[in-house]
Amino acid sequence: MAETFRLLMAQLNPTVGALAANAAQARAAWAAGREAGVDLVVLPEMFLTGYQTQDLVRRPAFLRDVAAALAQLAQDCADGPALGIGAPDLHRGNLHNAWHVLHRGAIATTIRKHHLPNTDVFDEHRLYTPAQVSGPWRLGPLRIGTPICEDAWHPDVAETLAETGAEILIVPNGSPYARGKHDIRSQLMVARTVETGLPLVYLNMVGGQDDQVFDGGSFVLNPGGRLAVQMPAFDAATQLVTFRRSEDGWLADQGPLAPLPDAWEADYRAMVESLRDYFGKSGFSRALLGLSGGVDSALVATIAADALGPQNVHCIMLPSEFTSAQSLQDAEAVAHALGTRLDTLTIEGPRAAVGAALAPLFAGTTPDLAEENIQSRLRGLLLMAVSNKFGAMLLTTGNKSEVAVGYCTIYGDMAGGYNPIKDLYKTRVFETCRWRNANHRPWMLGPAGAVIPPRVIDKPPSAELRADQRDEDSLPPYPVLDAILEGLVDRECSVADLVAQGHDRATVKRVEHLVMTSEWKRFQAAPGTRLTGRAFWLDRRYPIVNRWRDDG
Repeated sequence: MAETFRLLMAQLNPTVGALAANAAQARAAWAAGREAGVDLVVLPEMFLTGYQTQDLVRRPAFLRDVAAALAQLAQDCADGPALGIGAPDLHRGNLHNAWHVLHRGAIATTIRKHHLPNTDVFDEHRLYTPAQVSGPWRLGPLRIGTPICEDAWHPDVAETLAETGAEILIVPNGSPYARGKHDIRSQLMVARTVETGLPLVYLNMVGGQDDQVFDGGSFVLNPGGRLAVQMPAFDAATQLVTFRRSEDGWLADQGPLAPLPDAWEADYRAMVESLRDYFGKSGFSRALLGLSGGVDSALVATIAADALGPQNVHCIMLPSEFTSAQSLQDAEAVAHALGTRLDTLTIEGPRAAVGAALAPLFAGTTPDLAEENIQSRLRGLLLMAVSNKFGAMLLTTGNKSEVAVGYCTIYGDMAGGYNPIKDLYKTRVFETCRWRNANHRPWMLGPAGAVIPPRVIDKPPSAELRADQRDEDSLPPYPVLDAILEGLVDRECSVADLVAQGHDRATVKRVEHLVMTSEWKRFQAAPGTRLTGRAFWLDRRYPIVNRWRDDG
């Protein structure tokens, strides 16, 4: 009879700092593994603490609590399979990102991360010390190599493990979502199996943490990169995997291959899950937003309804004399289709009072942007008052195009606690609305069907802060603007690069100026879902005061 080794992959959702709750999830997974008769239960990178901890992991008191929780977990899981779990490790005065194997009541093995990522949202060189490559460790009949996350993105760690006797590779990860990220992970892990000739278990976590979403999508590859198991994206799940020794080494039995979402669905799911977890992990259950009748707020309302349930979303329309009858009708149509509450608070009375208060100082001047922004700030004031009174978190609704060029009012429409569309350019907002109207999934708590009327998507965008205003009065058409922004922000293109691609130089320079001079607004903006590798916040860190411009 062929020799076998069984493990349980636990693709679960931790919360940063919730040591007891994370340990409880680990114990439940371990108990399920014991019931199934497995040899090993595996959890992702830094699961016990949640990920990313940022500077929380530098606090001595936190590290003491982590060590105590890990020791208790080892004792709780003494009578059964081994348990692999990520947690920081303070070793000889150095702090490491580590993965621990708990077995028979003790920490049997500790593997410490060698390659520390310091790109995108990661700043691990600031927090941890890189370790020497850990050798394989033995459990039952197997010698196991464990490259931790970034260690598997480079060939050297896996090759060293293979050369020193590893028979399978288990890769625990805390890899956040970005558009197209799963294909990159898959390609890199296939390369590791081809280089080493070993099967590989890639285990990722799920769930939202601040701006980041961990999208799961864990998988198992046999030598040569043959896919044996594909776990679902975004869902918490466990998967039993059986390895059998053959003449060609250890091979994983063929298991389920969950379908993976395309880029449109993945982006939308990321926005829903990030909002859902941001609320749930922060202790909020109800959302509030200003519903203008425009496409951005309609999409945010839909995301909130899908994340929290329509009964937990409160929409408020705040019209002025410049608000069109169509916008009033469109806001009502969106709220009705979603099943959310909608109230109307006119800002005309407060606007008149503010105008009267400012009249002595504004006497002799022509109404301009200052008066327009009073409307936005009054809306922010009223929404925050409702938020304070009833305990619902206010959502902001600015898309990436607006956030990039500062087409938003600080302390006005930027007021709020979270922005799920912060990393979604305007042109993708339109298409995402169309996608949601045509698709419904079990993880969506909002209703199926066309919840955003086509008229909302198709009408010319306007802030409606003055008569007959259109966004294109102040900005290039969104297809042009977004193409330039993707070059300047996402790809770090030069002005000359964009001109060579066919863009008007004066337009590119104007957009560049708007991006550079709006950094101070982004510095104060609410956090929001990261969808790309160049989201505003940790991915793109620019000085607020910056006099350099690209004159090429």
